[in-house]
This record gives sequence, C-alpha cells and structure tokens, in this order.
Amino acid sequence: MLVMKYDIFLSICQTEVDGYLPSEKIMWNNFFDQVRLADTLGFETAWVAETHLSCQVQKENPGAVIPHFKGEIGLNTDILQLAHLVFGQTKNINVGSAIRNILCNGGPLAHAEAIKTFLSLHALRTNEKRILELGFAAGRFPFSYHAYGIRPRDPVEELAWEVIKNKVFQEATLLMLRLLRGDKIASKDIGPLYLRKEDFRDPSQWEKVHNLAKEDRKRWDGDKILHLPFFVFDKVGVVPFEAPLELLRLTIGSHDPETQRLANQILPTGVFNLSITPPEVIEETHRRMSTEFHPAGGAWTRSNMPRTALIFIDATEGLSAEQQSQKAREQSKKAWQNYWLAMEKTLDPKKVEGAVENSIAGNPEEVAQAIVKKYHRDDRLMLWFDFNNHDNEQIKENMKVFMEIIKPRIQELLA
Repeated sequence: MLVMKYDIFLSICQTEVDGYLPSEKIMWNNFFDQVRLADTLGFETAWVAETHLSCQVQKENPGAVIPHFKGEIGLNTDILQLAHLVFGQTKNINVGSAIRNILCNGGPLAHAEAIKTFLSLHALRTNEKRILELGFAAGRFPFSYHAYGIRPRDPVEELAWEVIKNKVFQEATLLMLRLLRGDKIASKDIGPLYLRKEDFRDPSQWEKVHNLAKEDRKRWDGDKILHLPFFVFDKVGVVPFEAPLELLRLTIGSHDPETQRLANQILPTGVFNLSITPPEVIEETHRRMSTEFHPAGGAWTRSNMPRTALIFIDATEGLSAEQQSQKAREQSKKAWQNYWLAMEKTLDPKKVEGAVENSIAGNPEEVAQAIVKKYHRDDRLMLWFDFNNHDNEQIKENMKVFMEIIKPRIQELLA
C-alpha cells in the first residue's frame, strides 16, 4: 500500500532577514547541521536548491532580474560535489538537485560526463544504495545560461526566443539522457526539432515568426520551422561507461507535456511540481504520465512528482493550541513580507495573503489536518522549513516536531 512520503528541501539562500545576513561559512554549517538531522529523523531525500552565477553581480548590469534582492538566491552551484560530502556525513538519506541547470556550465555533454563520473565514484562505497535524485531544468534566470552562449543568434530566434529556449532545453535533454544511457551519438542523431503554431500562445506572434522564417532556407519547412541546433558535434561517448544508473533517479523541471514525453522516450523521468502549480495541472500530469512514463521505471506513481510544501509550525510549550497557531501564522506572514520586500521592494497585501494561504502554518494538529486536506495520501512532499529563516535551531526544532509529532498524526488521519 502506498503512503505519503516526506522529503526535505534546503535552499541555502543567503539573503538578509531582519537585518541579518549570515556569512557563507555559517550558511554551509547550518546546511550540514540540518541535513545530518534530516537523515537521523528519517526524511527520504534532501533536495538542495541549485543556482549559478551571482545575483548580486548581475544587478550591476542593465536588466537586473532581482534588483532589490540583497544576498544570493542560493550558494550551491554543484550538487555533485555537495552530494559526496552529504553522503559522507549521513547513513540513509538520498540527495537531490532542485534544480540543476543543464544549459550552463558546458551544456548537456558536460553534465552527462560529470553525472556518470559521480555515480561511478559514489558506487565505490561498499553496499551503497543511496540515490542521486537529479532534478534538471533550463534554469530560473536567463543570465545564467546567456554567459554560456545560449542566446538568440539571429532575428528569427530573437523574435521567437520564448519558444526557442524551450527547444534548446529539449535538445539538451535528449542529448544528456542519451549519453547517460550509454549511447554513442553525434548531435544529428537526436533528430530534428521544430517550431509549430501550437508552440506559440499568441497566434499573431507565430505569424510574424513564420513570415520571417520564410526568408531562411535552412529552417523553412512549410507549416513548421526547423530549430537550428545549439550543440553541434561528431560522434562521442561519455565515460565512465559502467556508471551504475540504478543509483540515479531523474526528474525534469518542465510542465511542457512534449518535453516530458521526449525525456521518457529515453529514460524514466519524473516531473517537478512548483508550489504555485494549479491542482488541475498536477492531476492532468499524473493522468498523462501513467501512460507516457518510461517502462523501465515501472508503473507511474504519485511519488514521481515531488510537491513543494512550505511549512511553518509552532509547538511552544506553555502556549495554548490557539496561541501556537497564531504564532505560526505570524511567522509565515513575516517570512512572506520579507521575501516580497527583498524581491520587489514593495508590499502587495494580496500577494502576501495569497502566499500565506498557499503555505501550511499552525500548531502541530492544524498542520497535520491541512496536509491531509491539501494533498493526496500517496503524494511525495518536499517540506521546506528554512524559507526566509536563518534561525538554525528553530528550523531543526520544526523538523523534529514534524517527523516526531505531525507525521504519526497524519498516518492516524489517513488510516
């Protein structure tokens, strides 16, 4: 019988909270302290945010993506290096990337090679069974892949970039997964990708791109437009060839059905849920993936789509349940106010209220009840305790309360 699964999400987000900006060393020490505890408490996977290139330095350029944010969105730039350290300090917990950008740092070939090297070294530990959960995507901020040449190359791509960048990600996904599988391929072996009318949300935009592409014989193909590859190379193979793929689990950070389908034609690939994803999209994805999930992964289960859950708990002794609830809700509201101030330098009460409502906050009983109401009994939750919070002891206490009090209560409610 399937049951709800509990992972933890760790952001390592070095931002100012209440005037306090921890040093990088403090951030790292807190992370390892929390991940060791997560292992002891029985969390299944520690998902770690991954980001690339400094947001602070990028603010010095025109078009700053987060001009008011003070600090760095995340300090982890390489889950493979970090995972070796985590596995060395823990006994049972898996490690996951949330989410690795496969367009930067050399692109899909470099990532395939690094992942296979990691798996080969990881497997040298006697009786190693712990999994590398590789979440991968195209990255949140364009500047992180612009620096590696992933940017419009001509007027057609400039006009159609919102669609083109998804085709680049599809291209990178196909290349990386085939090389992980052990294929020996040239770039031409993944087959052509096309821009079609249905790729464009705005029909008038498609017409503009379509008309411009007619002038380019390399890409004009009547009712569709050929995507010109960004990664061009003769036949290669990625070593080590004997890397144990059984210690790797893949999850794609895209809600584009075509991209999910393409990935699952090669290797079993789960799907990331965003905390803001509408419930109907989540359920539609589950229905579709029940037939499109790669057969080697077995039957599709809801645990193949990890779901982010922001958790704010108060279990302070001596306080009534109502007082605990009020305190947790205040923590949630304050965290979201700090976040929106950092991101936009202004506060929109409706945004704050909406974010608070999308979080789970309260005393232990309320949190248990809310999770049972909001999520399916077979869902897999990525519990986020460190959102806009640098209080290491409070974060660890909330982790303990969840696993020692709330988890058993959820099991009772689901029985």
